[in-house]
Amino acid sequence: MLRAGPSQEEIRRHNLGTLLRHVHLGGPTSRAELTSRMGLNRSTIMALTADLTAAGLVREELPKETGRAGRPSLVVRPESSRVYVLAFDVGVDRLVAARVGLGGVILDRRWAVRPRGAFDLNESVATLAGFARQMHRKTRADTVCVGAAAAFCGAVRKTDGLVRFSPNLEMEDGPFGEELSKRLAMGLPVTVGNDANLGALAEHTRGTGTGCRDLVYLHGDVGIGGGIVVNGQLLGGAAGYGGEVGHMVVNPGGRPCGCGSHGCLEAEVGERALLEHAGSSGIQRLAAGRGRDGIHAVVEAADRGDIIAQDALHRVGDWLGIGVANLVNVFNPEVVIFGGTLREIYLGSAAQVRSRLNLATHPALRETLRLRTSELGDDATLVGAAELAFTKVLADPLEVLARMSV
Repeated sequence: MLRAGPSQEEIRRHNLGTLLRHVHLGGPTSRAELTSRMGLNRSTIMALTADLTAAGLVREELPKETGRAGRPSLVVRPESSRVYVLAFDVGVDRLVAARVGLGGVILDRRWAVRPRGAFDLNESVATLAGFARQMHRKTRADTVCVGAAAAFCGAVRKTDGLVRFSPNLEMEDGPFGEELSKRLAMGLPVTVGNDANLGALAEHTRGTGTGCRDLVYLHGDVGIGGGIVVNGQLLGGAAGYGGEVGHMVVNPGGRPCGCGSHGCLEAEVGERALLEHAGSSGIQRLAAGRGRDGIHAVVEAADRGDIIAQDALHRVGDWLGIGVANLVNVFNPEVVIFGGTLREIYLGSAAQVRSRLNLATHPALRETLRLRTSELGDDATLVGAAELAFTKVLADPLEVLARMSV
């Protein structure tokens, strides 16, 4: 039995989403450029932009001086100040909430220090929801929130956003997204994703990995997380737990890990390992602060020539290199990106990482491989959460807005 092709309405919805995505990711874009990128005729592009303009998602304006003769092509610009999402980031040491406009513009943000130890779901949800309400009160009457999503430092089940486990927050089976959605009371579900996976998404769409079809993103906090993009798609796995590279064993019988195993990449490379290796040097007092400050102290001391700090970075870098080599052997990425606290750790131990790569990977896998640091810095996971929140409106712009206006 022959199956009917897509209807005209389905094609139109697809084209509307594609055009909006171009403008969302690429910024202000001329009609002529959109015509070229999408392979559609000018009248179709004009009709699509008219629909999106009428919905309040984009606006059209004359370009600045082009230096060319003839009638200039109108520029299509996202309505960043009117259409936005709520993005949240839950780390070991901090809670962050932001209002992010269409086009990826961070319009407003709030953050709070989170004391280490067991995760208090009710208290954290109350803090983040309070931030969201503060930001919402500052918006104009004609603004519309089209989505909400959170990056969480733990393994997240893709079917319902349940946080199955987060060793560094001492949490299991926490309904974080469900509780935050209730507390927000905006009629919006809060989609939840693993922070490193969302960091990979952000770097792939807006950061160092833009244009790369295959990349590995490694994120350092207290532990180590990873996100893997294969052929342009984020690798999620059967249940959504793909990319848990921090619990890849690199040193059997090595340091104990919060997950219950030994010698995981997280245990050998994470914050605790680095600070313990550096603890006997003159930076012990500074490193005792833990977190980002402790890692900064070790890196700065190594830069000043502290031998023990340098040795600590070298030892951690050796294990990091083994982990990277394993990932390169399996996924053959174009680029490996180091984010979070791993940016500084990598920069202080790049020689060890490259040495291990040279010893443990085939030359063919290294021919086009690039090792880079995150372009988005500490905002990578937050930007990734925003991109996750924009997913539905980019897939079907008019349907989402129609539902929001009911």
